[in-house]
Amino acid sequence: MAKKDRKAGQRKQPPPPLRELLRLPEGEPVDLSSYDSRATPGGPENKAAALAAVPPLAQRLAGLQDRLYAASTAGDRRRVLLILQGMDTSGKGGTIKHVIGHFNPSGCRVRAFKTPTPEERSHPFLWRVRRALPEPGEIGIFDRSQYEDVLITRVRELVPRRDLGRRYGQINRFEEVLAENGVTIVKVFLHLGHDEQRDRLLARLDNPDKHWKFSPSDIEDRALWPDYREAYELALSRCSTPAAPWYLVPADRKWYRNWAISTLLLEHLEALDPVYPEADFDVEECRRELLETG
Repeated sequence: MAKKDRKAGQRKQPPPPLRELLRLPEGEPVDLSSYDSRATPGGPENKAAALAAVPPLAQRLAGLQDRLYAASTAGDRRRVLLILQGMDTSGKGGTIKHVIGHFNPSGCRVRAFKTPTPEERSHPFLWRVRRALPEPGEIGIFDRSQYEDVLITRVRELVPRRDLGRRYGQINRFEEVLAENGVTIVKVFLHLGHDEQRDRLLARLDNPDKHWKFSPSDIEDRALWPDYREAYELALSRCSTPAAPWYLVPADRKWYRNWAISTLLLEHLEALDPVYPEADFDVEECRRELLETG
């Protein structure tokens, strides 16, 4: 018996959920230089293993999305919102292309937040975000988000600092209300290395088919890297809350980035555990009537 107990104690413990490994601490300063952008915490051992993990991940995600959407037809108001933020070339668009391929488009809503239009600028900064929120049963994906209004606005000094300081609290209250109303918020910061960004920008210049993705202003923004890093560190520290924590995903390795975000979504959907609604009609009677129609 003692020998059996010793063996049991030597068994490998299952790894912690990825949402524990990648979750940033709440209410603490964030120093992005202390996080390795090439790390693969909790991930498969290599790219081949990550690619092999995709089909079963995709199958489970698709099944949970189907259940979430079906549950909404019976009054379940829960939905999921994935928010992607990161430096230029960190892979927001690539992540969306990868993740949305797992889902039925009818239950998925994608929105990219670019420079505000004149109409959007005439409203409070959260106005355009509210209009893009997923409906019950849907999975929403934001390429950039309300955080642009404490990132680029800070770096480019587009609003007075006193107004900017209030926005962190407004964002926290906004997200808390969303969570109270059935929105599971998954906020992901794609942590890209400075050298990796240079290489990705050079790759765009070297490929004529990618020139449309490059702008000379990208070089100007890259020169402001320290300012953007500071802005992100402030947003991540001030807006990681119990209702809507931030997750930091190392983004230099695209295969890990895609696997990690798919896994984060899977863990959150499994925690929701949506169920198919029961029929509100007599199944056997309908079967009989249908068979009678020949």
